[in-house]
Amino acid sequence: MKYILFIGTLIAFVACQNQADNQQAPSKVEGLKEALSADFFIGTSLNTSQIYEKDSVTNSLIKKHFNAIVAENCMKSEAIHPEKEKYYWEEADAFVNYGINNNMHITGHTLAWHSQTPPWFFVDDSGNDVDREEMIARLKSHITTIVSRYKGKVHSWDVVNEAINDDGTIRESKFYKIIGEDWVELAFQFAAEADPEADLYYNDYNMSRPIKSKAVYEMVKAMQAKGIKVDGIGMQGHVNFREDDPTLADFENSIVMLAELGKVLITEMDITILPWPEDLNTAAEVSIESEYHEAMNPYPNGLPDSMSVKLTNRYLSFFKLFQKHKDKIYRVTTWGVNDAQTWRNYWPIKGRSDYPLLFNRDNSPKPVVDSLLATANKTNP
Repeated sequence: MKYILFIGTLIAFVACQNQADNQQAPSKVEGLKEALSADFFIGTSLNTSQIYEKDSVTNSLIKKHFNAIVAENCMKSEAIHPEKEKYYWEEADAFVNYGINNNMHITGHTLAWHSQTPPWFFVDDSGNDVDREEMIARLKSHITTIVSRYKGKVHSWDVVNEAINDDGTIRESKFYKIIGEDWVELAFQFAAEADPEADLYYNDYNMSRPIKSKAVYEMVKAMQAKGIKVDGIGMQGHVNFREDDPTLADFENSIVMLAELGKVLITEMDITILPWPEDLNTAAEVSIESEYHEAMNPYPNGLPDSMSVKLTNRYLSFFKLFQKHKDKIYRVTTWGVNDAQTWRNYWPIKGRSDYPLLFNRDNSPKPVVDSLLATANKTNP
């Protein structure tokens, strides 16, 4: 009897000890969304294959590492509103449902952009440009219809994309030529009317360049002074692995300045390691392209260790900067999940192999991911 009591006491002691050990030892951080949870949302753009969960490995990676998503293409005008009287909702609905089902922060991209807008949007039945009144009506109908459909589901919208040139002047897009300079204001007004609770952002590339970032700052500040709702500014993170393109100092200066007006979003983050065509002088204008030469595709069979180290260091320097300003930065979003998906493989030169994202073509994490996770686990042992 004493023996049985002893065994029972021993089992109870071991159980209590194991319970105490489990309480004292927190689980290991394995995903980026956990590692960066105290800093900002970590997001990615999704293509249609990922929205429909066609690859289980990629799908598991997305759910493990990201807590925010943005539509890569399915919400752009040519995809969601291809004809005057026709909206195509299937893919956009699936994207929003994916975010809801996985408790993710959802961003719609983009309501108004000079690129990837169907030609009908700007012309009448005879092919002539519509007048200002009709153009405003079309813009309002487009924005109101989309935002209203996802009211209360989509947390934020990239309302206007890339309306400012690198020299600080306003882009002379069809929106500008037909409506005038106030077209950006009108777009934000229409979005706010459709969903007053959603965050509304202006998004652009080369925002580390002082002239451009200052122009965007002044534009948004002027809108806010008129009572127009603009909650933040997206700084597209299409950058080069070279330390001068852009410099961290320039990037930081823009973060600090733009944060005066609201939330700062690091959007479309990727770091190209491929040589840049000398005939091009912009970072993300999708309409440009250059010819293919083998010298411009130096790593078709994989990234050498030396370049992998440079890419890792460049990424870590940016994440260190973002964490330094975590009080200003609301979200960091990579433009794609893995290197097989990236637009850098076909822009600005088609047929190249680039390595600009956080995960390899086979979905394995790059050293930068391992480093961020290791730091998080060291901070929270």
